[in-house]
Amino acid sequence: MKKVLLLAFAVAAFTACKDNATSKVKSENVEQAAIRDEASKKFPVVEFDKVEHDFGTIEKGKPVETVFKFTNTGEAPLVITDATSSCGCTIPEYPKNEPIAPGETGELLVKYNGSGQAAISKTVTIVTNTEKGNEQVRIKAYVEEAAN
Repeated sequence: MKKVLLLAFAVAAFTACKDNATSKVKSENVEQAAIRDEASKKFPVVEFDKVEHDFGTIEKGKPVETVFKFTNTGEAPLVITDATSSCGCTIPEYPKNEPIAPGETGELLVKYNGSGQAAISKTVTIVTNTEKGNEQVRIKAYVEEAAN
């Protein structure tokens, strides 16, 4: 008996809620949601002028730097939230949390302190709001002992 009453109550409550649900939907909220959903399908796209820079042969301990220029070729503003290197000897500088509109350009400065020896290769990972979520550029050099 209790099960039958509980089942009847659940069915009545479910159908009552169902009838009122559609009357509570506001058309302006539906329109705003559609615009938001459409905008969320658009991503920025980063195109670098180069993804690798070779410093060639450098003297040990001699700092060098290069600039990776990039363009946002996507349909949404690009935001770089972080840039890290594979080693503390390489320091990236970037436009942190500054939106870069579609069609605009920016620069990523990468400094290398000249430590290490022989062939070196360092990767800089850039955390972005692109569809992939991160991008990478690379530097390399051949480090020689300083001539006396």
